[in-house]
Parts: sequence; structure tokens; C-alpha cells
Amino acid sequence: MDKIPSPSRRKFLGTTSIAALGSLNLITSAKGERRKGEIIGSGEHQYEVLTDWVTLPDKYTFQITHNVAVDSENRLYVIHEGDYAQQDHPAIFVFDEDGTFIKAFGKQFQGGGHGLEVRKEANGEFLYVTGYQMLKTFAKLTLDGEIVWQKFAPMESGIYAAGEDTNPEKVWGRDRFMPTNFAFLDDGGFLLADGYGAHTVHHYNADGEWQKMIGSSGKEDGQFNTPHGLWIDDRREDDPLVVVADRANKRLQWFDLEGNHRETLDGFLLPANLDRLGDLLLVPDLVARVTLLDGENNLIHLGDDPEWRNAVTADKKAMRRNPDAWVDGKFIHPHDACFAPNGDIFVAEWVATGRISKLRKV
Repeated sequence: MDKIPSPSRRKFLGTTSIAALGSLNLITSAKGERRKGEIIGSGEHQYEVLTDWVTLPDKYTFQITHNVAVDSENRLYVIHEGDYAQQDHPAIFVFDEDGTFIKAFGKQFQGGGHGLEVRKEANGEFLYVTGYQMLKTFAKLTLDGEIVWQKFAPMESGIYAAGEDTNPEKVWGRDRFMPTNFAFLDDGGFLLADGYGAHTVHHYNADGEWQKMIGSSGKEDGQFNTPHGLWIDDRREDDPLVVVADRANKRLQWFDLEGNHRETLDGFLLPANLDRLGDLLLVPDLVARVTLLDGENNLIHLGDDPEWRNAVTADKKAMRRNPDAWVDGKFIHPHDACFAPNGDIFVAEWVATGRISKLRKV
């Protein structure tokens, strides 16, 4: 493992807590119905929250929605955890830009569907998918769900229990492999977060060959406690960095592309993943809010309501299993979020029956 030099810590520059303004707009949905959407945010960061924006055909159900991604044709991809016992049910669903269901696939990820990203490459666009729980795998798929390659634990790293690459067990532990999410490098390689297993980030080259690890389990700068999501922060063109959502440590951490720690930013609850559009970083926070970071890394909280958050977290997060208690326009457990090219945001929430919201930029 590469050694991480003594890091520097920087507290967050500022926090802008933006509560819901309470104003309501009437919009026309794709089906011609009139809906009300609560406006959250202020100034140039205002969004109309369209809760439960997509619906599935009757033959399918969401089972704990996890991640979302958008392709070049503005189609939305959603992955849910699914039920391992329902092998005839798909784990990945596709919707058009109006929210209309198009297709579904990915039965092999039932029971552990987790990470999902769209990557544009020289020969087209592809889906990168992770499966955790008993699946313990990651794969590259076509946009129709055909497998290009599928991999398991990188045993050459020397940190995993015997058999994790051939006969993975449904066991949690630091010597187990539980991949969560991806980030993509300009040279064709990629980074893979083992967020629920060894608490490290793996670096693969363009040929899919394992190269090295970044970080290890712990609480110090350069270490992780559930590195759940990650992205490439290239807002400074001459200095691209890897930014990691160090979830259980309640912070973001930045590393250079060699794996050296650069910066730590506090001020989060349980940051789960990342995306970037222009000068904005997008961070879904698993505890009832979504956060933006501007070009100076000031935190802009969307939908931040402490009273609602207390209700969400009461009784060991029982609300995630009680849709009758959910409120339109208020988040429960944002697990992933991504930008659309026009600045809209899609949010997937870690709740029992699934929930996908669209934040329409206004």
C-alpha cells in the first residue's frame, strides 16, 4: 500500500444552510397532470422537488433504491438492491427524460445492486455497476445490460480473505470485499471504492488491471471509515484530485492522483456519494439532506430541516420502512444524487420501497 504523507487539514470555509422556502409551483408532468413541487434553496441554487418522479410498471417494484446516473441522451438509470430470492426481477431500470419507463435488466445484481455510473468511452457509453452483500462484484455493461466484463476482489492487493475472488461469502469484515462506487480517470483507468469491506480505494488501469490502493481503515487524514462514494474533482484543470465521501467519518477527503492526501473537509452528516457539474460538487447526505459545494467549497445545504431530520432518525431509522410518514419535498435518506446536463438533480433514497426525486432547477 502506498504510504500517505502527513496531511494538512482544512475546516470548511463556510456553511450556507438553506431551508425550504415554502413556496409552491404548479407544473405539468409528463402525463399532463398538474402537480405541486416545493421549492428549496435560494438565489441561483433553487430547485423544485418532484417527489416520486418515476414509477415502474406493475410487474416491477423498487426494493431499496441505491444509485442513479444519466447518459448522453438524458436517460435516467436507477439501480436498486433488490431481493436475492427474486432472481426473475431486474435490478436496473431505465427512464426517458420525461420519466417514462423504457426498459429493465440486470437480474444478476438482485440482492446486492449498489453502485451505478455511466461512462462515455471511445467506442460508446457503458454502465459500471457494483454489487455488494453476497454478490461482492463489479462489472462493465452495455447500456442494454450486456456484460463486457465482470470482476471480483483484487487478490493481488494482499488484503482479502482466501476465496473472496472465487467463492465470496456473505460475511462483513475488513478482509472481505464489498465494493460501492466508481470514479473515472482520463487515461481510461478507474477507481473503485471498497466502502463496506476493506475501507480503501482501488486503482485500476485502462485494461482493468489492479494497480494499487489509496488509503486504509481508520479515522486519521488519509484513512477511511466507509469510503462510500468518490469522484474526480477537476474544477481546477491543472490539479485534478480524487474526492472521497468518507461517510462514517462524516467528511470529504481529497487526494492527488498518486494517492497522496491533500485536504479534509468537515461539516457533513453521512456523505454518501459525489457528482460534479461546472464549479459545483453534489453530495447526497444520508441523513435527510443534499449538499452542494461551490467553487470555494462552501457548503450549501438543500432542504436542511433539523426538526424533520430528528423525526427521520428517531427510532433507529424506522421511517425508511414507513411510506405513510414520508412528506413530499423532504428527504429521508439520500443515498446517491447526480446532475442532469441542464443542472437538474436526481436523488435516490435508501428507503425500503425505493424513492427517486427530481430537483428541477428554477
